[in-house]
Amino acid sequence: MPQTLHLQRVLRAPPAKVYKAFVTPKAMEKFLPPYGFTAEVHELDARVGGRHRASFTNFGTGSSHSFGGEYLEVNPGQRLRYTDRFDDPNLPGDMLVTLDFFEVVCGTELCISQTGIPDVIPLAFCRLGWQETLDQLARLVEPEIPDGA
Repeated sequence: MPQTLHLQRVLRAPPAKVYKAFVTPKAMEKFLPPYGFTAEVHELDARVGGRHRASFTNFGTGSSHSFGGEYLEVNPGQRLRYTDRFDDPNLPGDMLVTLDFFEVVCGTELCISQTGIPDVIPLAFCRLGWQETLDQLARLVEPEIPDGA
């Protein structure tokens, strides 16, 4: 039976900046992969009906896995909903990811829901991967670096 994961994180950056990270390929390559992995975004068309495709490569072993899907809802600075499917037939089924961006007094509260996680993926590994992703996201979006620096 597919699994569901819910996470929340408050980031010291405005919703528009946090949202931008999720629709910018070079940004995603920097923050999305868990520790020990690199990422390549092969396709990203962040509009309803648009597609996304990426792969993660284990830096130590060189093995990789790819995944992709379709954008179902795109509301800049507020919400992204998209499907995800692994190319590996041993990880079947579509996952649904919902990212909600809420403005709060200190920045953005990001709420993540991921449903349909294949049973063969331990939920603790999935949670750990998202926690690492969110740590890297914070390092990307929280600094305020002036132009020309």
